[in-house]
Amino acid sequence: MEIAVLGGGHGCYAAAADLSEQGHSIRLWRRDAAALKPVLDSSTIYLKDDHGESAVIIDQVTTDIGEAVKGAQLILIPSPATAQMDIARALAPHLQDGQVVFLPPGTFGSYIMSEAVRRLGCTADVAWAETGTLPWLARKHGSNTVAITMRATRLPTGVYPARRADHAMQVIAEAFPCIEPCEDALSGALMNAGPIIHPPLIMMNAAPLQHFPEWDIHNEGTQPAVRAVTTKLDNERIAIREAIGYQAPHFPLSDHYENDQWMYGDSHKKLVDSGDWREHIDLYTHRYMVEDTVMGLALLASVADWAGCDAPVAKGLLAIAGGILGKDLRRGERTLGALGLDKLSVEEMRQMLLQGQSA
Repeated sequence: MEIAVLGGGHGCYAAAADLSEQGHSIRLWRRDAAALKPVLDSSTIYLKDDHGESAVIIDQVTTDIGEAVKGAQLILIPSPATAQMDIARALAPHLQDGQVVFLPPGTFGSYIMSEAVRRLGCTADVAWAETGTLPWLARKHGSNTVAITMRATRLPTGVYPARRADHAMQVIAEAFPCIEPCEDALSGALMNAGPIIHPPLIMMNAAPLQHFPEWDIHNEGTQPAVRAVTTKLDNERIAIREAIGYQAPHFPLSDHYENDQWMYGDSHKKLVDSGDWREHIDLYTHRYMVEDTVMGLALLASVADWAGCDAPVAKGLLAIAGGILGKDLRRGERTLGALGLDKLSVEEMRQMLLQGQSA
C-alpha cells in the first residue's frame, strides 16, 4: 500500500522503517531539511529490534508534503498533537477524495484537524481516525536510527466522521491488522493512554526530574503511590466513557502493568529493561506536559464536566500542572469549551461525530 508518513519524531521513523520492512511503499515527509538530511541522502533508516539491526530502504524521502501525500491511500501522522495544526495547514491543499488520515494517538485531533482543513477550504472527502497509543514503543538512536522495543497488539480506533468508518478501518487494517473499532472519534480519543499514564508520572516525580540529569519515570518513578493515582485517574476515564454510552472494552491501564491484554501486550517490563526511557524530562517543554497534560488531560477534564462526571484526580493533576506552568489549564485549546462543543447534548454530539460538521 502507498503510505505517507508525516513528521520526524520517534514514531515517524519507526513507522517509516517498520512499514517499509512489511512491504509497503513509504513516503516519509519532514519539514526540517537539515534534520532529515541523513535519511534524505541515503534513503535509509537503520532499524533496531528483537531481530537485530537492519538497514531499511525508504521508497521516498522528501521535504515536499504534496509529493508525499499525492496518491497515498493512508496518511499516517504519528507526530505529537502539538504539531497537528501546523501539519493540517500544510496538508490542506493536497488532500484527495478517499484518503484516510490516521493519528496514533490523536488527542481528538481527528476532529480538530478535519475541521481545520475544512476551514482552509479543503473539500476532499477524507476519513480521519485516531487510536489509543503509538503503534510502537520506540526511541531514535541518532539522526537515522530507531529502536523498536515493542509493537502494539491491539489498537482501539475511532473515525471522524463515523459514517466513513468502514472504509477507514479497511484501509488502516492493511497496515495495522490489530486495529479494533471504537464508536467514533471521541471514543477513540478517550482511549488515549498518554493523558492517563504520563501526568501522574511527571507530576509525582517532579522533584527528581528537576534534580537529576536523567530519570526513568517508568522504572524508579513508578512506585505504589504513583500506581494508585494512575489507577484512580484511569477509573475516572472509564466512568466518563460509560456515562457517554461508550461500550467495553475500555482498555484499563492496569492491564499494561499486570497482564498481556493491553495495547502492547505484556510491555511494562520490556519498556523498563530497554533503558531508552531513562531521559531528561523538562517539565516545561516535554511532550508529557505540553501534549498529554496541557492538551490531553485538559480534554479529559472538560469531557468529564460535559458528561456530568466527577473527576477529582484529573482536575487535581491539571491544577498542579497549571501551578508548575503558571497557567489555568481548564481553559486550554483542546477543551470542549474551546472547541465550541460543550453545549451539545450527548445525542447532538453523537450525530455530529457520525455525520461530520460539513454534512
